[in-house]
Amino acid sequence: MSFGTRAETGRRGVTFLWGWFEAKLRWEDGSRMTLDELVERARQAKDRAYAPYSHYRVGAALLTDSGRVHTGCNIENASYGATICAERVAAVKAISEGDRGFAALAVAADGPEIPSPCGICRQFLAEFDRNLEIILAGERETKRVTLAGLLPAAFDRSFLPPATEAPQENA
Repeated sequence: MSFGTRAETGRRGVTFLWGWFEAKLRWEDGSRMTLDELVERARQAKDRAYAPYSHYRVGAALLTDSGRVHTGCNIENASYGATICAERVAAVKAISEGDRGFAALAVAADGPEIPSPCGICRQFLAEFDRNLEIILAGERETKRVTLAGLLPAAFDRSFLPPATEAPQENA
């Protein structure tokens, strides 16, 4: 799968392929954002992670259509089921601030391996944008994927019976 047509090496030495996606990379003020900047925001969020059990720190930076970047880090809990992943923290922050249009997500983690969102995060994000562009950044390597590529058969509202009344949505 190709994500672009032109290669560019960022300041961390990571090569990105550019194409249609670069038009989405804009800050709130309309100025151009680089993938490096979005990944850097995810790396900064990773440094705030609370991971006393796994010691696996993850950060996420979610760029919304408004140009705002919402960050999140993983927050572990002794009751493992209460742990929340960085990707969902960033998405919940965006949604709670009124940003429901997602443009791109960068995920950064400790270790040499490229991170990947867990199944719950994939399903959660699919509720808002099945074609979300995702940048996965390990310590030495970065990869671009789409959410649809990571979760090709997402469960969505088409599986649910028609509602007798449309749910009220707060805008």
